[in-house]
Amino acid sequence: MSNNLVILGAGESGVGAAILAIKEGYRVFVSDAGKIAGKYKTLLVEKGIEFEEGKHSEERILGADEVMKSPGIPEKSSLVVMIRSRGIPVISEMELAYRHKGDSRILGITGSNGKTTTTSLAYHICKHGGLDCALVGNIGVSIARQVAENPKEWYIAEISSFQLDDIRAFRPDIAILTNITEDHLDRYE
Repeated sequence: MSNNLVILGAGESGVGAAILAIKEGYRVFVSDAGKIAGKYKTLLVEKGIEFEEGKHSEERILGADEVMKSPGIPEKSSLVVMIRSRGIPVISEMELAYRHKGDSRILGITGSNGKTTTTSLAYHICKHGGLDCALVGNIGVSIARQVAENPKEWYIAEISSFQLDDIRAFRPDIAILTNITEDHLDRYE
């Protein structure tokens, strides 16, 4: 396991990943080029997680064993290009959560359209069917934060194509692909 983890982005997925990583014994540094929302800054302070906002300290970031990139950060950003050129592994929040989910299982839903509706319906069915489950991913809380703070037997996860970037071992137990339309084909060569 890489011990020195830098997290780029301090939104829902970045802060959730930071909370899980600290719990799992990583050394964590969160970097956000913008202003961090108050609720997320409060969480980082409460958990004793080191962070910066309004800049990226390149030397510190490039010293990471591994980088978790939030899904909103473009692949073509100069910092991401630099990280990749140095051979530093880049993972997603989904990958980090998957590593530490234990025996829990994941129902993952992705596609161009209908993800939220399908995920909400699947969660409703599972919850009312008596499963110990949580609604996570693109809706609900981040999967990493759920794993860290309130583990469940099942995670019903809405997963955007951006959240699937940089997965390695991540494999949901059940996967649903709603559809792929042309508006998402521009992401692929």
